[in-house]
Amino acid sequence: MRGPALAGVVGLAACAYVYAVDPSEPGHFPPCPLKTLTGLDCPFCGGLRATHDLLHGNLSGAVDFNALTTLFVLPVAMVLLVVWTVQRWRGKDFSVRIPMPLSVALVAAVLAFTVVRNVPGMPWGTAA
Repeated sequence: MRGPALAGVVGLAACAYVYAVDPSEPGHFPPCPLKTLTGLDCPFCGGLRATHDLLHGNLSGAVDFNALTTLFVLPVAMVLLVVWTVQRWRGKDFSVRIPMPLSVALVAAVLAFTVVRNVPGMPWGTAA
Protein backbone atom coordinates (compact mmCIF):
# COMPACT_ATOMS: atom_id res chain seq x y z
CA MET A 1 0.00 0.00 0.00
CA ARG A 2 3.01 2.32 0.17
CA GLY A 3 2.88 3.19 -3.53
CA PRO A 4 -0.77 4.27 -3.70
CA ALA A 5 -0.52 6.02 -0.32
CA LEU A 6 2.58 7.95 -1.39
CA ALA A 7 0.99 8.86 -4.73
CA GLY A 8 -2.13 10.06 -2.89
CA VAL A 9 -0.15 12.17 -0.43
CA VAL A 10 2.00 13.71 -3.18
CA GLY A 11 -1.12 14.38 -5.28
CA LEU A 12 -2.92 16.03 -2.36
CA ALA A 13 0.14 18.15 -1.56
CA ALA A 14 0.40 19.24 -5.20
CA CYS A 15 -3.32 20.06 -5.27
CA ALA A 16 -3.00 22.04 -2.03
CA TYR A 17 -0.18 24.10 -3.56
CA VAL A 18 -2.07 24.67 -6.83
CA TYR A 19 -5.18 25.59 -4.79
CA ALA A 20 -3.27 28.13 -2.70
CA VAL A 21 -1.05 29.63 -5.43
CA ASP A 22 -2.74 31.01 -8.53
CA PRO A 23 -0.83 29.74 -11.60
CA SER A 24 -2.11 32.76 -13.54
CA GLU A 25 0.25 34.97 -11.57
CA PRO A 26 3.81 34.79 -12.93
CA GLY A 27 6.74 33.59 -10.88
CA HIS A 28 5.29 30.55 -9.14
CA PHE A 29 5.52 27.94 -11.91
CA PRO A 30 7.93 27.58 -14.85
CA PRO A 31 6.52 28.53 -18.27
CA CYS A 32 5.73 25.94 -20.91
CA PRO A 33 8.85 25.48 -23.07
CA LEU A 34 6.83 24.95 -26.28
CA LYS A 35 4.74 28.09 -25.70
CA THR A 36 7.87 30.07 -24.83
CA LEU A 37 9.71 28.96 -27.98
CA THR A 38 6.87 28.89 -30.52
CA GLY A 39 3.94 30.79 -29.04
CA LEU A 40 1.76 27.70 -29.56
CA ASP A 41 -0.21 25.98 -26.81
CA CYS A 42 0.91 22.42 -26.08
CA PRO A 43 -1.82 19.89 -25.13
CA PHE A 44 -1.26 20.64 -21.45
CA CYS A 45 -0.87 24.44 -21.54
CA GLY A 46 -3.35 25.87 -19.08
CA GLY A 47 -3.53 22.58 -17.16
CA LEU A 48 -2.37 24.12 -13.88
CA ARG A 49 -4.79 27.02 -14.25
CA ALA A 50 -7.55 24.55 -15.11
CA THR A 51 -6.72 22.51 -12.00
CA HIS A 52 -6.69 25.70 -9.91
CA ASP A 53 -10.15 26.67 -11.19
CA LEU A 54 -11.45 23.13 -10.72
CA LEU A 55 -10.21 23.05 -7.12
CA HIS A 56 -12.05 26.33 -6.56
CA GLY A 57 -15.28 24.85 -7.99
CA ASN A 58 -15.18 26.66 -11.34
CA LEU A 59 -15.76 23.86 -13.87
CA SER A 60 -16.49 26.15 -16.83
CA GLY A 61 -13.33 28.18 -16.14
CA ALA A 62 -11.32 24.95 -15.92
CA VAL A 63 -12.67 23.75 -19.28
CA ASP A 64 -11.86 27.14 -20.82
CA PHE A 65 -8.24 26.86 -19.69
CA ASN A 66 -7.77 23.24 -20.78
CA ALA A 67 -10.61 20.88 -21.67
CA LEU A 68 -8.26 17.89 -22.09
CA THR A 69 -6.90 18.16 -18.55
CA THR A 70 -10.29 18.88 -17.00
CA LEU A 71 -12.41 16.31 -18.80
CA PHE A 72 -9.90 13.50 -19.42
CA VAL A 73 -6.50 13.62 -17.70
CA LEU A 74 -7.65 14.41 -14.15
CA PRO A 75 -10.61 11.97 -14.12
CA VAL A 76 -8.52 9.16 -15.61
CA ALA A 77 -5.75 9.81 -13.06
CA MET A 78 -8.28 9.65 -10.22
CA VAL A 79 -9.81 6.39 -11.50
CA LEU A 80 -6.37 4.82 -11.92
CA LEU A 81 -5.39 5.85 -8.38
CA VAL A 82 -8.57 4.34 -6.94
CA VAL A 83 -8.19 1.09 -8.92
CA TRP A 84 -4.50 0.86 -7.96
CA THR A 85 -5.37 1.39 -4.30
CA VAL A 86 -8.14 -1.24 -4.35
CA GLN A 87 -5.90 -3.77 -6.12
CA ARG A 88 -3.06 -3.24 -3.65
CA TRP A 89 -5.54 -3.40 -0.74
CA ARG A 90 -6.57 -6.84 -2.02
CA GLY A 91 -2.91 -7.84 -2.25
CA LYS A 92 -2.85 -7.94 -6.05
CA ASP A 93 -0.42 -6.33 -8.46
CA PHE A 94 -1.67 -3.52 -10.66
CA SER A 95 -0.51 -2.75 -14.16
CA VAL A 96 -2.09 -0.90 -17.04
CA ARG A 97 -1.83 -2.38 -20.50
CA ILE A 98 -3.04 -0.12 -23.27
CA PRO A 99 -3.73 -1.90 -26.58
CA MET A 100 -1.90 -0.44 -29.59
CA PRO A 101 -5.11 0.76 -31.36
CA LEU A 102 -6.13 2.66 -28.22
CA SER A 103 -2.64 4.16 -27.91
CA VAL A 104 -2.80 5.36 -31.52
CA ALA A 105 -6.30 6.78 -30.96
CA LEU A 106 -5.17 8.64 -27.81
CA VAL A 107 -2.15 10.15 -29.57
CA ALA A 108 -4.35 11.17 -32.52
CA ALA A 109 -6.90 12.75 -30.17
CA VAL A 110 -4.22 14.71 -28.31
CA LEU A 111 -2.73 15.92 -31.60
CA ALA A 112 -6.17 16.94 -32.89
CA PHE A 113 -6.87 18.78 -29.62
CA THR A 114 -3.53 20.57 -29.94
CA VAL A 115 -4.27 21.69 -33.51
CA VAL A 116 -7.82 22.82 -32.69
CA ARG A 117 -6.79 24.83 -29.65
CA ASN A 118 -4.16 26.69 -31.70
CA VAL A 119 -6.54 27.73 -34.51
CA PRO A 120 -7.48 31.38 -33.90
CA GLY A 121 -11.00 31.77 -32.56
CA MET A 122 -11.41 28.14 -31.59
CA PRO A 123 -12.38 27.08 -28.08
CA TRP A 124 -10.25 25.34 -25.46
CA GLY A 125 -7.19 27.53 -25.69
CA THR A 126 -5.47 28.70 -22.57
CA ALA A 127 -7.89 31.64 -22.16
CA ALA A 128 -4.89 33.90 -21.70
